Amino acid sequence: MTTGRLYAFRIAALVTLFAVAGCSGSKTATFVDVEGFGPDQIYERGEYEVDRGRFADAAFFFSEVERLYPYSEWAQRAMMMQAYAHHENRAYDETRAAAQRFIDFYPAEEDAAYAQYLIGLSYYDQIADVGRDQKITRQALQAFRIVIEQYPDSEYARSANLKFDLAFDHLAGKEMEVGRYYLGRKNYAAAINRFRNVVESFQTTTHTAEALHRLVEAYLSLGLTDQAQTAGAILGYNFQSTEWYDSSYKLLTDQGLKPRLIGTGWLQKVHRQVLKGQWL
Repeated sequence: MTTGRLYAFRIAALVTLFAVAGCSGSKTATFVDVEGFGPDQIYERGEYEVDRGRFADAAFFFSEVERLYPYSEWAQRAMMMQAYAHHENRAYDETRAAAQRFIDFYPAEEDAAYAQYLIGLSYYDQIADVGRDQKITRQALQAFRIVIEQYPDSEYARSANLKFDLAFDHLAGKEMEVGRYYLGRKNYAAAINRFRNVVESFQTTTHTAEALHRLVEAYLSLGLTDQAQTAGAILGYNFQSTEWYDSSYKLLTDQGLKPRLIGTGWLQKVHRQVLKGQWL
């Protein structure tokens, strides 16, 4: 075949490749036989689909590069782009599979940080309201922690840190939601366990002040005035200007009590941590 004919054949092949599946815009890929096309051609078709927002089709073409040319330089690029396209298509299981495959094959590559970040993001984007099971939230935390600890200098570390804090706060919100449920049904022991967990395990979240106030409520309801006063004292020490402290102070003074540290126990341990500067 002459050079001119070879060039014409290549152009015709590209036109054919870019013509097929051109109308697909759904979340399901249109499968096309791309055997016979080069890895660069198939990869370019994947980029073409990304540019047009057809992410299912894009993921298909990138996966074909990986399948047909697994040892080419294009396969590495395609694997990462496949994870990206799946995420844009909200195909989260596929996102994680492709991203993890990239990390397994290319752990030392710079894009490994992005692959790990995508894994975290795929979990994070599935976090729903606090009323649902929080397994996904914990998985997001675990994935983002890996980004923060293993890729601290990457451009994704800051975003991973922020999303970690938000997911952590979300998890504390779940504990508060369950604790309030028990408190409303006068199951005070169960409520106290939930609020205690927030105070001990989620101290840096936005829910700590309310958790201490709810402890004052629950302890007073059980007649455990020493614990109620101690919880109120810790609340005042850390969150004196909040409505939660105002409410707790009123609850205590209405019963002739006031916030103060009394006795020993887990609340005293928390207070000692505060004094040592280990909390908040």
